[in-house]
Amino acid sequence: MIKQKITAIAKACDGVIINRGDIEIINEISTDTRTIKEGNLFIPLAGENFDGHMFIGDAVKKGVAAVLVQEDKMESITGVGGINIIRVKDTLEALACIAYYYKNLFDIPFIGVTGSVGKTTTKDLIAGVLSGKYNVHKNIGNFNNEVGLPITLFNLEPYHDISVLEMGMSSYGEILNLVNIVHPDIAIITNIGVSHIKYFGSKENIMKAKMEITANLKEKDYLLVNGDDEYLKNINRKDKDYNIVFYGLSSHNDFYPTDIRDLGEKGSTFVVNMEGKPVQFKIGRPGLHNIYNVLAAIWIGIKYGMAPDEIQKGLDNFELSEMRLEIINKNNIKIIDDTYNASPDSMRAAIDVLKSMKADRKIAVLGNMFEMGDFAEEGHRDVGKYLADRGIDLLIAVGEMADWIALEAKKSGLKEENVFTVPTNKDAIDILKQNIRDNDAVLVKGSRGMTMEEIVRSLQGGS
Repeated sequence: MIKQKITAIAKACDGVIINRGDIEIINEISTDTRTIKEGNLFIPLAGENFDGHMFIGDAVKKGVAAVLVQEDKMESITGVGGINIIRVKDTLEALACIAYYYKNLFDIPFIGVTGSVGKTTTKDLIAGVLSGKYNVHKNIGNFNNEVGLPITLFNLEPYHDISVLEMGMSSYGEILNLVNIVHPDIAIITNIGVSHIKYFGSKENIMKAKMEITANLKEKDYLLVNGDDEYLKNINRKDKDYNIVFYGLSSHNDFYPTDIRDLGEKGSTFVVNMEGKPVQFKIGRPGLHNIYNVLAAIWIGIKYGMAPDEIQKGLDNFELSEMRLEIINKNNIKIIDDTYNASPDSMRAAIDVLKSMKADRKIAVLGNMFEMGDFAEEGHRDVGKYLADRGIDLLIAVGEMADWIALEAKKSGLKEENVFTVPTNKDAIDILKQNIRDNDAVLVKGSRGMTMEEIVRSLQGGS
């Protein structure tokens, strides 16, 4: 972070400096006293189940230069002195205002990515491609919400050439709040699925919420959307002030591949048109669904003047966030760690990757998919049918809702003796220990709340 004067911070968030400290400049901004450092600005956030104002004393002991205090939490600074104290109406709003101020110190392009599935991978791929030529700033992991995104922006440094930012949501207005901070030059929507459908009620409503990413797009800006998606493909260009680019596998899109070759666990190759010339690219990550993500990244690479070899260099070197279709070879088995989260769409994509593996048997360990509301049974059963249709050899369903996966898999032809339903990860681990063989491939996937990385650690020989 570029060091900032206390007066500039106060002005940015419409705050009032009610106490002056000895230090006039802050070096970093933090919302977490567990990682806070000397000379930082501490912004205590207040939520339903926590209140950062309770930890102002801890922040002072660690040598912070300044703290923000919410005007209805003034009692939290009783006895606090020797540091700068800035009073604000709301600390979360102040965090957003300071992030907007800090972002505007940088005259670089900003790219915003959202979608129901694949937004983190797409963000990582775009950053990877651009890194073939530029110094790229991006979210760490999935720091993509109203707290994580501002903290990400504070990591911007003068050497950065471009920023790629993932934007998540679980309710209306969340993406709008993020784009009002970032004002992206290019916005991307990967797809419209059923993630968080519990809170929205329908895909149509999810579509409306995702389209908030376009709120600040101007005439010279771009919206990139998956033109094969049943909802996104119907966006009308005519009534938009910005440019729309449809990408996808079908030739009706503006940007699409030809000569696709699936290399199984080694990835895939395909050809795209660059300035009238066919150019072949390779992605080393398995799953044809990744071609969608790569297409968006390649288009942006072309947009920012990259040559084919620079784009391929970025694809070769990009780093995927942890627990997302990570293939691990251990103890004579292949483990597909896709435990970060789960939805029906991402489950199907992961099953396709499992199917493509070179192994004697394909085993799926699948857990509950949360936040699906009234769609929960249908979504889980869809996954069970898909798994059976793809010829997976053995299923271990973990959790109460995953029972629907097992029921539908058996109904669709998977032999009953090859289907196990268990309540916990520990039970799944026990089943695996009894059934795993050399040269098996095992997919482990479930919603974040299932913490199924425990199963992955066990397969790797950990506790």
